[in-house]
Amino acid sequence: MPSSKREQARAERQLVTALTQACETAKSEMPGFRWLTHEVDYAAFPASLQVVWVFDTQAEKQAALACGLGERMIELTAAAFEEAQVSVSSISAHVHVDCEEQCHFENGGDWQQRIKRKYARRGRDGQGH
Repeated sequence: MPSSKREQARAERQLVTALTQACETAKSEMPGFRWLTHEVDYAAFPASLQVVWVFDTQAEKQAALACGLGERMIELTAAAFEEAQVSVSSISAHVHVDCEEQCHFENGGDWQQRIKRKYARRGRDGQGH
């Protein structure tokens, strides 16, 4: 876990750079994929680190998962974590897939609220509260 604010900022920069590469790769490979984001509580890093891959519609999300692109998202996330020197026991536990359509329907388009409620993991046990 990065102990100082400076170390946290460095870890965040490395993570953003690596995840940006993963995002750009995915945009060219995955129909309907729009963007990704991450959520992390550095007090519980890296267990709290969660990556959310966002498609435009529910149909595009389901089609991507049906044709095996979920595994590709895990591969790209693993490569990003490795590049950022982040080590976790199970990459798939840190990867989530969502869509704009559901966020608009369930959260009025408020991604911050959606991510905090659905994906944020805090505390030593890695469970959301």
